[in-house]
Amino acid sequence: MRVVIAEDNALLPEGLVLLLTSAGHEVVAVVGTGPEVLPALLEHRPDAAVLDVRMPPGFRDEGLRAALEARARIPGLPVLVLSQYVEESYAAELLTGGASGLGCLLKDRVGRVDEFLDALERVAAGGTALDPEVVTELLTRRRGSPLDSLTPREREVLVLMAEGHDNATIAETLVVTERAVHKHIGDIFPKLGLPPSDSGHRRVLAVLTYLNNQWLQAPGDLCLRARRRVVAGRARVAEP
Repeated sequence: MRVVIAEDNALLPEGLVLLLTSAGHEVVAVVGTGPEVLPALLEHRPDAAVLDVRMPPGFRDEGLRAALEARARIPGLPVLVLSQYVEESYAAELLTGGASGLGCLLKDRVGRVDEFLDALERVAAGGTALDPEVVTELLTRRRGSPLDSLTPREREVLVLMAEGHDNATIAETLVVTERAVHKHIGDIFPKLGLPPSDSGHRRVLAVLTYLNNQWLQAPGDLCLRARRRVVAGRARVAEP
């Protein structure tokens, strides 16, 4: 995989280069300022880009702006954003054009190398990788939504779907059978008004359709419980 890294921190890029090359990937460019990002992406057209949000000279949203512009010029360009903080407005804007090939991780919460590599490879393959904290912030940004028609269990399934998990992982996380997960998913789509589709991204679309329209809402305690299950190393207790 050919990767472009955009990060202004003096040490992090070197660590990322070592990590990626050790995993068999090729880092074709490393840039440290916002104005350098877009030219590097257009020149190298990488298989994936790893970008910081806030970069010089303004330290506002230079990395995000470059990512949006690059995806406009190179449709489907896989982008994994690394952020220091939960910035739901940035994540929502990045996801406005669709979730395919997009990821948003919090730097301080990437606990293992294999987690980062898995997220990057998933994004490069056209999937989605969202930190549970980011998902929680996105889901709680609005009150009163079609999510009100979902049961608590369906909302938990929806949160995990938005994080890019497959049926088997969702079943493991919630301590239920895959058959039960399949049934919940089958009930979620019509409740959200989503027509049948063969798209491999239906799970994420169930969430992002409403993020794009700023309608999503889910109880904070529910999202928190789902997030804790993911973060707590898969140590869970089954619920009725």
